Amino acid sequence: MKSLFYITCSVLALFSVSCEINKSYKKKPDGGLSTGYPTPGFDSSYYVKAYKPTNSNNIRVKISTSNQAVYVMEGNKPLMVLACTVGTNATPTPKGNFEIYKKEKYRRRHSQPGRGYPMGYWCEFKSAYGIHAGWVHNQPRSHGCVRIHFNAASKFFNLVPRNAKLNIATTQPEDATIGQNILRPRDAAAPEFPPHIQNTNEVFNIYKGPLFDD
Repeated sequence: MKSLFYITCSVLALFSVSCEINKSYKKKPDGGLSTGYPTPGFDSSYYVKAYKPTNSNNIRVKISTSNQAVYVMEGNKPLMVLACTVGTNATPTPKGNFEIYKKEKYRRRHSQPGRGYPMGYWCEFKSAYGIHAGWVHNQPRSHGCVRIHFNAASKFFNLVPRNAKLNIATTQPEDATIGQNILRPRDAAAPEFPPHIQNTNEVFNIYKGPLFDD
C-alpha cells in the first residue's frame, strides 16, 4: 500500500509540473509560440542572424516599405536581414536618405497618447522617427516609425553604429534577391506585455541570446 501511495503522489507531482510548463510555454494552433507572459501571439521563436562587419564605418541600412524589410549591408554583403512594420498610408514612414544620429536602449514614448510606452533599442533617423523594438505585423501598422522584433532589436542596435547611413524607399534592389523569402515573425494582431513586464526595464531585456552569429 505504501508503494502505491508513493507512486500516486509521484504521478500527481509530475502532472502538476507538466501543467505549469504547458501553461507557460505551449504551441498555439497557428504554429506560433507563446511565452510565460499572458501575451498570445508573441513569437518567441523568431531568430535572425547578425554578422560582425569587417569595418563598421562601411555599414549602411536599407529599408523597403513595400516589402517591410530591413537590410543591414556592408558593401554588397548582407550582415542582417529582417522583417519590420512600417507606417500606414495615413501615418507613413518618411522616405529618403537619413543618418542614425541617436541611439537609446531604454527609450519610452514621450508624448500622448501612450506616454511611457516602451520603444526600446531606439535608433533615431529623423526627429520623432526611429527604428525600435515592437510588435511586427504583416501589414503597415505603425505611426511612422519602423518596428523590428524584440528578439532582433538588440542585435540591430549593437550592429549598427551611430552615423550609419540609412535609405528608406518603396522598394530596394535586395527585395528581388535576399528579400524574397525573408523570415517573418508570427506575432498576433495587437498583443501587449502585462504591466509587470511592460512598465519595468524587463521589457527591454526579453532577448537573452547571442548578439552575433560568427
